[in-house]
Amino acid sequence: MSDNGFGADRYGADVLAPGWRDAGRRLVPKVDATADLVVEVAGDGFCGAVTRVQSGTVELEDRLGRRRLFPLGGGFLIDGAAVELVVPRTVAAAPARTASGSFAAPQTRARVARASRILVEGRHDAELVEKVWGDDLRAEGVVVEYLQGVDLLESMLRDEPPGPDRRYGVLVDHLVPGSKESRIAAAVERGPHAAHVRIVGHPHIDVWQCVLPRALGIRAWPDVPRGIEWKVGVSRALGWPARDQADLARTWQRILGAVHSYRDLDPALLGRVEELIDFVTAP
Repeated sequence: MSDNGFGADRYGADVLAPGWRDAGRRLVPKVDATADLVVEVAGDGFCGAVTRVQSGTVELEDRLGRRRLFPLGGGFLIDGAAVELVVPRTVAAAPARTASGSFAAPQTRARVARASRILVEGRHDAELVEKVWGDDLRAEGVVVEYLQGVDLLESMLRDEPPGPDRRYGVLVDHLVPGSKESRIAAAVERGPHAAHVRIVGHPHIDVWQCVLPRALGIRAWPDVPRGIEWKVGVSRALGWPARDQADLARTWQRILGAVHSYRDLDPALLGRVEELIDFVTAP
């Protein structure tokens, strides 16, 4: 119907024009599901940051560290407004990050190793540090060595003394008041090498406990009664084989395999490793 003198035709000129089906319909904006984008799930109120997008799903992590998978698409809110999450476009890719959360440095020739280094108690500690901080350490030319026990620290300092250009950052397990580790650390800090040695640690009995339980799909690390070797007790409590060292080695690989980035580690470890990296790389 054309204008009849009472104003423009309220039905429009052509009901079959492109877009006629969407006329008057509220369009939901599409938003790239980029890392760290915070969204709310309209259906149940779960709120979290995007950690990954894979196979048509998006993983969200809330402030308590709980992670859940949801199908990409509609059903999400940002600041109370409905949005549709889509696979991020790659035309403007964000800077790559290392497993420690640092921005990845451009590919360059390997840096010559520094005389300064980070010392850890055992092989498992070294492998965990390498997995999360390896890219950063290689970029800085920092080597990680293991002591086979903090008991050997004082003899190493005597045989290979540190200095202004040869600093040692030492990471130990179970650094709590009254422990053997804390007594050794105090003795070193009173000794002649204190200015060039930084000893830090986490409160856990073993570095295994620095991996967050949720990364392994367990509620918590089991309590192990006194008199039972800790790793054996943990493995048995979780239903994992613990007949010999080979079983324990396989269990460690299972634990290490669950670690993908700093998000899977206890903050009690994260800050201490970062502190040591800063100490051994300071001018």
